[in-house]
Amino acid sequence: MLFTFEADFVDSLRCIPMQVRFKLDTCGIKLKLIQWHQFSQKERQILVDLSCANAEEIVTYRELLRYWVLKYSDEPAIDLSIDPNPVWFEIGQIPLEVQTQLTEHKAALDLSDWVKMTPLQRFALIKLSRSDHENHNLLPALAEFKLGLK
Repeated sequence: MLFTFEADFVDSLRCIPMQVRFKLDTCGIKLKLIQWHQFSQKERQILVDLSCANAEEIVTYRELLRYWVLKYSDEPAIDLSIDPNPVWFEIGQIPLEVQTQLTEHKAALDLSDWVKMTPLQRFALIKLSRSDHENHNLLPALAEFKLGLK
């Protein structure tokens, strides 16, 4: 699933879509944008389409990424630790960074809304709420997810 708020680069896949970023965190590989650009359009699309949901798929996804990164950059991929309990699977509370950004954008999100969201949607809001991230897509994401503004 590619999000509508990513529409300005989704057709060309010039940036790493949230769906792929979600899979990168799931499989524990750091992928730099420069490495992403070295992949062919077909390879990028494979990374969008390829499932990374169970243990076997995660290994397959990670190994494919390792292979392509090494093939194109002559450097091994950087492994990241995999969080056994990622915050986007937590439904008991909305992360503080998300709450802070929502307040700054005069937006609101109830816990009941957070619970109804998919892990990928929660992941996107968390990533879009990081202080080191351009969060101009936060409000479009909220609108796409049919979440309310104050």
